[in-house]
Amino acid sequence: MLRIHFTAEDLARTRLAERPDPLWEITASLHRLQSQAGRWAYAGWYRDARAAIASQKLGSVVRTLLIPLFPRASYFPDFLTPAESGQGLRAGLDAVLGTPPDRVRQEIGLLAQVRRVPSEMYRLADQDVRADLVTALRRYHDAVIGPYLDRMQARIDAEGARQSRTLLHGGAEGLLGGLGPAMRWKAPVLEVDYVGGIDRDLRLDGRGLLLIPSYFCWQKPVSFADPDLPPVLLYPLAPAERASRPSPCEAPLSALLGRTRAAVLVAVTYGATNSEIARAVSMSAANASHHTTVLRDAGLIVSHRHANTVLHTLTPLGASLLRLPDREGRDTLQRG
Repeated sequence: MLRIHFTAEDLARTRLAERPDPLWEITASLHRLQSQAGRWAYAGWYRDARAAIASQKLGSVVRTLLIPLFPRASYFPDFLTPAESGQGLRAGLDAVLGTPPDRVRQEIGLLAQVRRVPSEMYRLADQDVRADLVTALRRYHDAVIGPYLDRMQARIDAEGARQSRTLLHGGAEGLLGGLGPAMRWKAPVLEVDYVGGIDRDLRLDGRGLLLIPSYFCWQKPVSFADPDLPPVLLYPLAPAERASRPSPCEAPLSALLGRTRAAVLVAVTYGATNSEIARAVSMSAANASHHTTVLRDAGLIVSHRHANTVLHTLTPLGASLLRLPDREGRDTLQRG
């Protein structure tokens, strides 16, 4: 278990990433390729990824370089997921390339304590060799992560909207208490079920915590091994894939509003802009605007303008349409 210790200052500095972190997602996706765990939730992506790896002749690079460097284990090198990656793929890869050689050698040595690593892996301390790794990471990202970026961003947009409302009503402690079954808030400590059964304490000491919702992370959150690095916690979103056929509780709503407009209403569950709706439902922003106008005129949503952005939220009537009885007659909120 990982125990993250907060002070009042840390609670004030806790924040949520607003976009996918490309190097963390590369890491988690490589873990998905190595395990049957959660395969059902990523079946479509797994099929697409295998095809892309084969068609772009990445199989050897993935097997001999990436998987040994990113094992699904209790440790993989921290320098592979630098904080700069939050600014985008290029910034993250530049940081990997610029890692001091001594740090690379040290972290490869730590990896060798939990996994057998080829001796040539120590050559990554040489920046020219590390440049080949950066090229491989970029090619892998373009092939298997890039095609999914829109849906990843849509999921993170929805998570951000949900957590913003939690923060509004429950503060930082409410947010920390609602992150999922693998994390439990017992003030002033967040207890985290951690990969590999690791048992350790992380004291934030006023640095705050960056929460990174992840599309490919499965079940158990991940953090840096080095407690002196800027504190982050990568945590899993809900399962990434859904059946293409409507569930029983979606069918009545689709019959009433039409499949597309019902999907738009579901996308607004936690509040969404036109661009967020467009990504979630795979339509243009102009079409999203048309559907939100119809839903607003029908009294199902209300729109709030802030600067150049319009945020759509449910009215009580709209929320009631999403609240459908379960098998025992209780109301359940369909959340997409």
